[in-house]
Amino acid sequence: MDAKDSYIGLMLDNRYEIVEKVGEGGMAVVYKARDHRLGRFVAIKILRPEYARDEEFRRRFHAESQAVAMLSHPNIVAVYDVNRSQGIEYLVMELIDGITLKHYMSLKDRLNWREALHFTTQIVRALSHAHSRGIIHRDIKPHNIMVLRDGSVKVADFGIARFASAQSTLTQEALGSVHYISPEQAKGGACDARSDLYSVGVVLYEMLTGRLPFEGDSAVAIAIQHINSMPLDPREIDESIPVGLEEITMHAMCPDIERRYQSADEMYQDLEQFRKDPNTVFGYIDSADEPTRKIPAVSDAQPHQTSQQQKAAVRTAKPEVKKKKKKEPRGRSRFGIVAMIFAVLLVLALVAVMIRFLWQVVDPLINPENTKVSVPDFVEMGLLYDDVMEQYDVSNGGDFTIVESTTVEYADEPAGTVLKQSPSAGRSVEPGATVTLTVSRGPRTIELPDLSDYEYRDAENEIRRLDLNVGETQYEFSETVLQNDVIRTDPPAFSSLGEGETVTLYVSLGPETEQSVMPDLVGRTEQDAISAIEALGLTYGGTRTQESDKPAGEVVNQSIPAGMDVDKGTQVVLYVSNGAFYVDPSAEVSEEPSEEPSVEPSAPVSTEPSTEPSAPASSEPVSSEPSDVPAGPASSEPTPSTEPSTAPTPATSSRMLSITLPQDGRETVKVTIYVGGVSVHNATVNTAEMVYTVAISGTGTQQVEIYFDDVLHDSYSVTFGR
Repeated sequence: MDAKDSYIGLMLDNRYEIVEKVGEGGMAVVYKARDHRLGRFVAIKILRPEYARDEEFRRRFHAESQAVAMLSHPNIVAVYDVNRSQGIEYLVMELIDGITLKHYMSLKDRLNWREALHFTTQIVRALSHAHSRGIIHRDIKPHNIMVLRDGSVKVADFGIARFASAQSTLTQEALGSVHYISPEQAKGGACDARSDLYSVGVVLYEMLTGRLPFEGDSAVAIAIQHINSMPLDPREIDESIPVGLEEITMHAMCPDIERRYQSADEMYQDLEQFRKDPNTVFGYIDSADEPTRKIPAVSDAQPHQTSQQQKAAVRTAKPEVKKKKKKEPRGRSRFGIVAMIFAVLLVLALVAVMIRFLWQVVDPLINPENTKVSVPDFVEMGLLYDDVMEQYDVSNGGDFTIVESTTVEYADEPAGTVLKQSPSAGRSVEPGATVTLTVSRGPRTIELPDLSDYEYRDAENEIRRLDLNVGETQYEFSETVLQNDVIRTDPPAFSSLGEGETVTLYVSLGPETEQSVMPDLVGRTEQDAISAIEALGLTYGGTRTQESDKPAGEVVNQSIPAGMDVDKGTQVVLYVSNGAFYVDPSAEVSEEPSEEPSVEPSAPVSTEPSTEPSAPASSEPVSSEPSDVPAGPASSEPTPSTEPSTAPTPATSSRMLSITLPQDGRETVKVTIYVGGVSVHNATVNTAEMVYTVAISGTGTQQVEIYFDDVLHDSYSVTFGR
């Protein structure tokens, strides 16, 4: 077995059986594994040996991975466990059935702006959840975003990138990530949540335009462009991109971190506002008010720089700004001035401390009547703020001036209960001194927004974002609410809820359609079949004739198989015999009448061939015409039947079609299927299903045509067999 596949077949922690390798990166190799304890497949990410041998790295890796494992969001790849077994450091993660966003983009070249908006919104939701838990991704790029079959996305490798960044340099190996890093990361500085949003902006830019904002021959050259340059606006590449979405993209990519989106929630609000009204214009001017700066030609002008010198160039590269040269003071070094200022400040601080000490010692001796009072422990007493005011405030004869803090505190204690105090209990203060109390506002309440008409997955994400739980979804028919949209919630909209309470969604199934069981119409007359169709509330879709051995006008096939449940109003096409091969059973067997009366046999004559030799021919002639058959014993061959042979009836059978739905931003699409020019299926389906399966039926070889929203999508021949 190859060395790199030596893990295959290994059992980790007596639980995870490694099955196959599914991918690899700079830090780790990812395998598919079977979890024998829970009976499911998982992904195992095994650290490469050079990282696993570093004790400090392992400690930090475990701590960070355990923090990431606390994340729980539908748009984040779940981390189940981090462990060490047989000297192997590994992560156990959710196994994703999908492809990376980078692969998806390569298949489609450039995404429709609606699809780009759909993906970006989910990425930002994932970041909002992670950032609220103090976890920064640091390596947002299409390679770390998985696209699932249902059109949703999941962000992978949360929190892991900080270790890779600590070990990597801006070399050619870093080329995949450097296209998406923020300017502060390119400079080697600290990054925060806003750095992730810059990377999201680059991903959105690539989805909209089909190209990266910056290209170069080396990672260093690309990094310098992130610091010193501005890319073309997306609409300069494609004018069909909406202005509002372009503004969101460029605002997220603002080089100045202070002028960028300051949180994922802020960017999500703009994305939602644009989703509801694509004509929205935000008025951001991040890219318009700053001219493109010249980029130092790292690869051309400095071909002999070492990698260390190149990294230094990245950290120090800044826009060229002319500054006046500051003159150094004569006869005195800059260090001497700083030392003198520090000494003066130190002396002043010591003097202030001595004055305060002397005042505390001397004042009681000079003014013995000015006795201090001790601050009670209002928190321990469990008093309400109004009770403290009534007993201790100077306005009511007390020793203190009681004031309420402006800090808002939610707690399980009843509203008005004292939670904190300043000064603390036991401190000696002057009579009349101010005591500030922080009081409870009661348990934190969350106002449930109106989620009606939200797509149910968006509603679920919004509920989780509010730190509420999603209950079991209930489904109802609705004449007014679109399928898969929310009808109402329980509790209702604008209810005040506590953190962690459950919200149940009632989701629309669309209008309720009455159904009927398709009857068997084969063998009936055309008029009888039409009457049966209309009696069930179905629609007669016309008649097609076909060659058959059945009498003319008899139904020999139907467009919808018997026994199938169909919606009222569904169109049914009848296939009726033209009688081309029909033979009337009462017709004469022989065309030439016999001159002599025929002798009726005493027993019925079998049309089946005889296996026994025939009896000798009778001496009485059967016909006056001379026989062409030589005299002698009768042939042992069977006598041909005088009945016409019956042609086989063309077989009716069903076929299953699997239709790939369009992924161009449409939420629903009308699918119409024609078989032999007859419409046999018409339904509106959700494109999130990605693949739509439907049964059709027919006879022989028929031309099948598939239409999306009345536009021909595909056409091909289908043979219906027995």
